[in-house]
Amino acid sequence: MDEAKLNDFMGKLVTDMGAAAMLANVILGEELGLYRAMADSQPTTPEALASKTGCNARLLREWLSAQAASGYMEYAEGQFRLPEEQAMALAIEDSPVYVAGGAVVISALFHDKDKLVKAMRGNGALPWGEHHTCMFSGTERFFRPGYRAHLVAEWLPALDGVVEKLRAGAKVADVGCGHGASTVIMAQAFPASRFTGFDYHAPSIATATQRAVEGGVEDRVQFIQASAKDYPGADYDLICYFDCLHDMGDPVGAARHARATLKPDGTVLLVEPYANDTLEENSNPVGRLFYAASTFICTPNSLSQEVGLGLGAQAGEARLRKVFNEAGFSRFRRATETPFNLILEARV
Repeated sequence: MDEAKLNDFMGKLVTDMGAAAMLANVILGEELGLYRAMADSQPTTPEALASKTGCNARLLREWLSAQAASGYMEYAEGQFRLPEEQAMALAIEDSPVYVAGGAVVISALFHDKDKLVKAMRGNGALPWGEHHTCMFSGTERFFRPGYRAHLVAEWLPALDGVVEKLRAGAKVADVGCGHGASTVIMAQAFPASRFTGFDYHAPSIATATQRAVEGGVEDRVQFIQASAKDYPGADYDLICYFDCLHDMGDPVGAARHARATLKPDGTVLLVEPYANDTLEENSNPVGRLFYAASTFICTPNSLSQEVGLGLGAQAGEARLRKVFNEAGFSRFRRATETPFNLILEARV
């Protein structure tokens, strides 16, 4: 045994245990409004923060100390400060890098551990709708900041001729829409177009319908419960899949249905988690996050459905291209990318 390697690994494991414990503290701080109360980046004491938030001062001192020890906050002379950069990620929901709300997804993995044990010892299946409810709200909050920052400003303009159609008045399907964050963002940006969001999860459709009302676009947006292989309608100018195709049991069948319901000159926008084509290339912090989440969420959901292809969250561009080629699409390209997403375009 190499003792140096053992010590190195133990260091990594303790670091990861600390990170897991800290993420629980992030979720706590987000729910209690502690980060928001410190978003002005001014130094504060536990007692002052307690007065501002109505929380227990002694527990706040422990929570703040954990934040400082982790480098999330600064500490000096008995006072704690949330720097502006950290506030962007932890306190400011309109920030493109806000992640505190999305951290709730990780809590769902622990809530659902026993379900995954059963899936591991069985056929691998765990349907999306059987996750803890915090999975659904957390997923919306995890993806929404990125959609707000990139969808209208970068992703849609990277597609050939799509923005012009949307401005003139296009018919759009958002398949696997979840709580409708992407649908509402597009509808707000393109008032001449009409949007329909489809999802097989009834509670998500109900939430998405409320989001359309809250966003003031309910007159041009509707949400319908349907699967990716049987949603209604035809002659769509644009069909979108946001971070969902890899979760489907039969992504080829879904892509075939898209081809059948798309206008001859229509476009498919496929947004997927960023991934290269091999494990070696994905052995990095982003790949680690997505593989770990895919073990609990994406792959078990796919295995719970017909075909059960099990692409996983790190499918990569080559496997996704194969899906669309098998479905009859002749053109497939990477339109653009971010550190967390591949933005792919498919056309007949």
